Amino acid sequence: MDILLQQIINGLTTGSVYAVVALGYTMVYGVIQLINFAHGEVVMIGAMVAFAVIAALAGSALPPGVILLAGVLAAVPACMLLGYGLERIAYRPLRHAPRLAPLITAIGMSIILQHLALLIWGRNPLAFPQIVANPSFNVGGAAISAVQIGIILLSMVMMAGLSWFVYRTRFGIAIRATAENVYVASLMGVNADRVIAATFVIGAALGAMAGVMYGTYYGIAHYTMGFILGLKAFSAAVLGGIGNIPGAMVGGLLLGLVEALGTGYIGEYTDLCRWPGAADDGWMGERCADGAHFVLFGSNYQDVFAFLMLILVLVLRPSGLLGERVSERA
Repeated sequence: MDILLQQIINGLTTGSVYAVVALGYTMVYGVIQLINFAHGEVVMIGAMVAFAVIAALAGSALPPGVILLAGVLAAVPACMLLGYGLERIAYRPLRHAPRLAPLITAIGMSIILQHLALLIWGRNPLAFPQIVANPSFNVGGAAISAVQIGIILLSMVMMAGLSWFVYRTRFGIAIRATAENVYVASLMGVNADRVIAATFVIGAALGAMAGVMYGTYYGIAHYTMGFILGLKAFSAAVLGGIGNIPGAMVGGLLLGLVEALGTGYIGEYTDLCRWPGAADDGWMGERCADGAHFVLFGSNYQDVFAFLMLILVLVLRPSGLLGERVSERA
């Protein structure tokens, strides 16, 4: 029972990150029907920028909370500017082009951002400085760390805040109107260009937060980290129903739980905490309760469970768990 609870805690933590990243995919797709495959690299840039700031301030006399906040305050504006630049330079000129053109452009921008990060930060994984205390708490025989609690709570706050913004504010009404029909919304006085740019900026801000959470939790950042993370978040968005904000939340959490439970009970288990220097190899796995080393839960099967679930959902319910079957737009 304690193993089950531990895997649920790990799954909720990972799923919270997936859900926040998936919201960026689902907002952009919901408004302009574009799959922004460069979004994973926006998350990676957020983690890298936060790492640069935190590493630069780690030896200063500033309190750890202030240093972490400085990293967040640097990563979020940088990713928001990047998201706006992607929309303005790469996607807006192709808005009325055949759908294959912006899709190929998104893949191209993903590759460009990867190699740009490679040039700036190098090819070696970067270890996040452990500046914040990470005590663990016993819950029913399972361990949950302060970082895990913070990630889950912060993700819930961001998801609730986004839902309030989209469904309860004037600008949120403009977003939903543009998503329904961009031409009619423009006739009703909605500035469609401004709304579409705002969805990219909001999604990029969420991606920056997800990048910081990912780096803080796993203790690592790498220029290729956005690829698999982006694919899994996209899978979560499709799982819940792409274009559906509650669906992205549900899909992310469900995907994280499936990964954790599947790898915990079916996948192979390796306890790296017992090995000296395990932290050098542990960036692929889950953090141990003591925060010093890592535990690798079925790394050979983790991705298999995620994408197998996506295939099953696409076969059985192509619109996603919370998606609606709608006719193709003209």
